[in-house]
Amino acid sequence: MPTERVWLKEYQPGVPHDIDLTAYESLSDLIERSIGRFRALPAYQSGDTVLAYDDMDRLSQDFASYLQNVAGLEKGDRVAVMMPNLLQYPVVLFGILRAGMVVVNVNPLYTARELEHQLTDSGAKAIVIFENFAHTLEHVIDKTQIEHVILTGVGDQLNFPKSVLANLVLRYVRKQVPSYNLPNAVRFN
Repeated sequence: MPTERVWLKEYQPGVPHDIDLTAYESLSDLIERSIGRFRALPAYQSGDTVLAYDDMDRLSQDFASYLQNVAGLEKGDRVAVMMPNLLQYPVVLFGILRAGMVVVNVNPLYTARELEHQLTDSGAKAIVIFENFAHTLEHVIDKTQIEHVILTGVGDQLNFPKSVLANLVLRYVRKQVPSYNLPNAVRFN
């Protein structure tokens, strides 16, 4: 019995009801074409910080290059992403896909046991993690295949001086970043 697609009545005129699945070879192809088509337009915004498609192109290419050339990861490797909705998320997501790697989305609210299970089950070799949850990773990292930890803070992609202030306030004023020990971790920026 076919499912009624009731949501279609909410679509604006001109919005197609179906996607042409043959229009793109891959998600990376979709990203590349979208960047080319909308290069000067805003892609994402947080407060007064706007990332245009051109910014996404440069930043995601830089991140893809880091994964390949510094971390030494290869196509098909899995990279876990454990962060809330931050400007870094699309940069990381696009970078992983552009490098030909697999994104493993991780719920930031996972317990140590849940995180260990997902990292072990997925075979992730790297993780990009919001620093507020790094203490959870600390408890399980030795039981996983994680070789590379990339830490990010809430302000990492915001405009200066908000970038510095947001991270300092979250860490030292509000004390919302629990202490952790991940000695080989690198900062996202």
